[in-house]
Amino acid sequence: MSGETVITVVGNLTADPEPRTTGTGTSVTGFTIASTPRNYNRQTGQFEAGQTLFMRCSAWRDLADHCAQTLAKGMRVIAQGRLQQRSYQAQDGTNRTVVELQVDEIGPSLRYATARVTRIDHGPGNGTGAAPAGGFSSAPVYGAQPGAWPGPPPTVPDDPWAAVGFAPAAPAPSDEPEF
Repeated sequence: MSGETVITVVGNLTADPEPRTTGTGTSVTGFTIASTPRNYNRQTGQFEAGQTLFMRCSAWRDLADHCAQTLAKGMRVIAQGRLQQRSYQAQDGTNRTVVELQVDEIGPSLRYATARVTRIDHGPGNGTGAAPAGGFSSAPVYGAQPGAWPGPPPTVPDDPWAAVGFAPAAPAPSDEPEF
């Protein structure tokens, strides 16, 4: 939606994600990302830690389930989403306002780690009515070890190109000279 504040936060999870279900059965997972800026001090010639931002985050529906299954305390993540402000009355009767990040996209940072992604198939067109974009597919990964030569792909029963003994047709006779 237009007019929403979209931000990206890079930092470490302060605790394991907290999955729960709303009264209507919707999955939601909450977590906090600690993001500490590092600034170069020209006088000392050293990097210094700035003030840490603790951003409370929530992920909903399928993303909530994926976060709960994948993320863990201490993991460095990159999260993008919309800032939401909400007010509520605390148990002591005081009115409070909090700002949290409604996460739209999240993943592990690969700056100091590696990751292996398992794609979740959501049916034809991934629920959008279109084929997967960006060169990604739901096909399994072959030869997953770095530097390994991929093994043979699985056979598809109705694939005419995979038929045993298949050979391309001979070229049609032509009056053109061969070059």
